[in-house]
Formats: sequence, structure tokens, C-alpha cells
Amino acid sequence: MINLEKGQRVNVDLPKFTIGLGWDTNTSSTGSAFDLDASVFILGENKKLISDEHFVFYNNLQSPDGAVIHTGDNLDGEGEGDDESIKIDLTSITSQAAEIVVVVTIHKADERKQNFGQVHNSFIRIFNTDTQEEILKYELEEDFSVETAVEFGRIYKKNGQWKFEAIGVGQKGGLQEYLNKYN
Repeated sequence: MINLEKGQRVNVDLPKFTIGLGWDTNTSSTGSAFDLDASVFILGENKKLISDEHFVFYNNLQSPDGAVIHTGDNLDGEGEGDDESIKIDLTSITSQAAEIVVVVTIHKADERKQNFGQVHNSFIRIFNTDTQEEILKYELEEDFSVETAVEFGRIYKKNGQWKFEAIGVGQKGGLQEYLNKYN
């Protein structure tokens, strides 16, 4: 298993795998529960969504080709292990796909006065869906004091080979900013 640093890239040699995302929140600082949401943007060579249906999130749990499946929204992030997960099958993904971007946002962040500064132990990991063997893990160690959305990582195709890059970059505009960027 590989522990990645920010910016590090590694080959993804598995055609089918699961992306697990996890976090813990400090509810005592805001008084209201945190609802973090994982979203996936499936982009073409032009770094734009292939279609609206290639934005996979809690209201659209599957890409049109069935290659990306979100297993559902976790409303509180309680407990150990993965809080949300996304199954990926690179053998059935559309040939137009060049990049799969994984973003985590805080639902109603402005309204609840929440940000990633109140979130800790955040990670993204990739594991073999069949054997549960963990292939790689990237733990976000930065302190995001104002950010309400973070791009955890991306899987992208280069010279016919799929790779994973640990990104760990946040921004303040929430999910809408990513929708603007990739539409």
C-alpha cells in the first residue's frame, strides 16, 4: 500500500476499484451536524464534463456507462472507515473519458457556518473492490480554514495508462464553483 503526499502521482493498475473517502468533524464548534458530499466529475480531453450525466453525486448515483457508481450519501460522517465510496470500472468507461475528478463539499456550508477547518482526518483511498486490499491512500494534512470544497484527487489517462494524483486543493465557492469550472 502506498501513502501519497500532495502532488504525488502513481499508476492505477487495477481495472476495477473503489474510491473510499473519510473524515471526522468537530460538531461542537458549530452546533449543527456536518454533511459532507463526494462528487465525481468525468471529464473529456477538454477538461469539461462529457455531459450533465457525467457529474456523479447524491442525486445522480451512476454515470451513463455504469462505470462510475456512487454508493450513496452519508449524512453525518459518523463511525470509522469510509464515509462515502465510489465504485469505478475502467473497463466500461466511455472512451471519451480522460479524467475523473473527486471533490468533497460541505452541504449548506454558508448557512451552517462550516468549513474544512472544522474537518479532520480526511482521506481518499483506492482499494480492490473484490479483495478489499488497499492500494493507495492520501491523507489531507493541510489546514483549510475557509474552504468549503476540496478536490481530494483525480484519476487521469496518460499514454493509455490510468494514474492517480493526490491534489488536496480547496476553495471557498463550494460545489457551484466546480460546476462552473467543468461545464
